[in-house]
Amino acid sequence: MPRKLDVSCDGDYAYSIYIERSFDKLPEAIRTLPVSGRRVLIVTDTNVAPLYLDEVKEHCKTCFEYVDSLVLTPGEEHKNTDSISEIYERLILDGFDRNDYLLALGGGVTGDMTGFAAATYMRGIAFIQVPTTLLAQVDSSIGGKTGVDFRAYKNMVGAFHMPKLVYSCIGTLASLDEAQYASGMGEVIKHSMIKVINGVDYYHYLLTHKKELEARDPDVLEETVYYSNLIKRDVVERDPKEHGERKILNFGHTLGHAIEKCSHFSYTHGQCVAFGCLGALHLSHITTEEENNEIRSLMESVGLDTKLKEMNVPEILAATRKDKKMDHGHVSFILLHDIGQAYIDTHVTDQDMASALQYLMQTGKILNNEA
Repeated sequence: MPRKLDVSCDGDYAYSIYIERSFDKLPEAIRTLPVSGRRVLIVTDTNVAPLYLDEVKEHCKTCFEYVDSLVLTPGEEHKNTDSISEIYERLILDGFDRNDYLLALGGGVTGDMTGFAAATYMRGIAFIQVPTTLLAQVDSSIGGKTGVDFRAYKNMVGAFHMPKLVYSCIGTLASLDEAQYASGMGEVIKHSMIKVINGVDYYHYLLTHKKELEARDPDVLEETVYYSNLIKRDVVERDPKEHGERKILNFGHTLGHAIEKCSHFSYTHGQCVAFGCLGALHLSHITTEEENNEIRSLMESVGLDTKLKEMNVPEILAATRKDKKMDHGHVSFILLHDIGQAYIDTHVTDQDMASALQYLMQTGKILNNEA
């Protein structure tokens, strides 16, 4: 069944998340916003545009006075200020003002850039998230984090800017290639390891539905997106600006971002998060070897590597020092008291991280040789 979640910020209603099987209910969701007589610029990329742009544009035409679209070049390497400049230029040429809207149609890169453009154009205009990848639906579209990379340093320039609406269409997940689907599952598994929500053991739900996840069963995917959204909403509502608890959402990210940068983005973001989760789990010392094998088996079943290729450990450690999550010279590293119980640790040393990296390069399976 379709799902809807309301998200609050500082105690007040901020926006709603709709989880649907198609785009048919998109106009109904958009009309809950003050859009009459307003303009919208749909920002997407050359991968997504041929699949969904025409349909989404037609739905938007029933809601907005004027609809335009901008198709950008896809990829993390284009998540930069040059792409943001393209968005600004189109908004200016189309005469957009502070009452108009941006709509992000695509994955996390498109959503982050569109959100950042919305946060900064005329000091802030409204935007809508229509995520089409699993990674974006379970993670980047929720919580108001926006930004771009700066000289290969991931998300180093950004702003907190909440969307007015998130509309996740589960049907788009069938079109994802294996690498992008696996990338989303990296964040899904991360969510399941940091928190138990509403009494549901999300981690064991994933374990018991491993085959359905591998087959991309729509019913199980709908539940998966819903529970990941519940967890992220719960954390973000209590800590919208990442002063405390929200940092647990960075489980797997300290090593993951460094691996991502030092591999020159040859690994997907979610794959790097999966590596980071395994490394953090190794440092948490809470699981048996049998449980570790169970976790690796879950990751491998959805297409994730569990063994890191040989990489330069000192280079990765140096990259962690340039992470935006540094706090007074200390890395805020997320560890686990138990599966579903994450905590922030500022005492993880370079030696600890080196040990985790060596573990990752010696244990597990490499499924995707192209990385």
